[in-house]
Amino acid sequence: MAKAKKTQKVKEEETEEEEVLPVPSILNPGSPLLESYTYHSPLPTAPGPYILGVDEAGRGPVLGPMVYGVAYCPVAYKDDLDKLGFADSKTLTAGVRSNLLNILGSDPENLGWSVRVLCPQAISAGMLRRPPTNLNQQSQAATVHLIQEVLKAGLELSEVYVDALGNTTTYQAYLSKIFPRIEFTVTQKADSKFKIVGAASVAAKVTRDACVEGWVFAETLPSKYGSKLEEDKPSWSVELGSGYPSDPKTKAWVKNSLEPTFGFPSLARFSWTTIKVELEKDGHSVEWIDDGQKALMQAFKSETGRDQRRCKVAKDLGIKSVGTL
Repeated sequence: MAKAKKTQKVKEEETEEEEVLPVPSILNPGSPLLESYTYHSPLPTAPGPYILGVDEAGRGPVLGPMVYGVAYCPVAYKDDLDKLGFADSKTLTAGVRSNLLNILGSDPENLGWSVRVLCPQAISAGMLRRPPTNLNQQSQAATVHLIQEVLKAGLELSEVYVDALGNTTTYQAYLSKIFPRIEFTVTQKADSKFKIVGAASVAAKVTRDACVEGWVFAETLPSKYGSKLEEDKPSWSVELGSGYPSDPKTKAWVKNSLEPTFGFPSLARFSWTTIKVELEKDGHSVEWIDDGQKALMQAFKSETGRDQRRCKVAKDLGIKSVGTL
């Protein structure tokens, strides 16, 4: 009987541990993510200076947003922070991460956090524009943006710890040049070395997971014009897996979610090779035709003979080289 009670108690503790709490950084639950945004918790009121940690979640997945997180507390609070249980979010269960985010918001005098949510469309648009804004550049921009926002809010930052992005020395010098009054430490596995980065890791990971798990497909929402074809719109599976290209569930989603003519919904990062390969393999080929393009090209085509190297537009307007007047 005693053993049965002990087993029941363990199960209750496990259930309580895995309870997932509401995520305040999801600004519009039940609405599609159409653009990137920034969320800030209430600003801590304890006197500074402050330390700040930076980490991200969702850099590698082919599905969903990438989220950059920062957490901050007074330098004098570091010993208390070490006792709260923050660590690399990848080593924690979803329930533990959820509880830790709740702890991060439970002491508004000393603890604060912010996230920058980069939507999939913005990530891909940046990577495909000319010249491209690659993922490292987008990550750097998100980091700088969050630090600037915290400074603008009135907090004095003396130390910032950043999980490595590419060459640690180069990135540390880049950040130090932008913020010369702050001492930066950029290192590999900073989320396991510094509790403040672990806190940032939790904020980023919980936010991204909530975004993906609660994803609303904008493509299935009713048209503002009341289209009669709405019932023909495809409905996509919510069995997304982790979003990483190697995940079998994610592979299955990518394979089964392609609409041959219109491609993938905005959940997919269309600049990723995984998506490009699927489009090239099973998508309909498209030939773009501009009725006026041929005439325009003909107008600027070079002439021959006496009018050689003069396009028809110049000839029709009577434009001559200064050297022939």
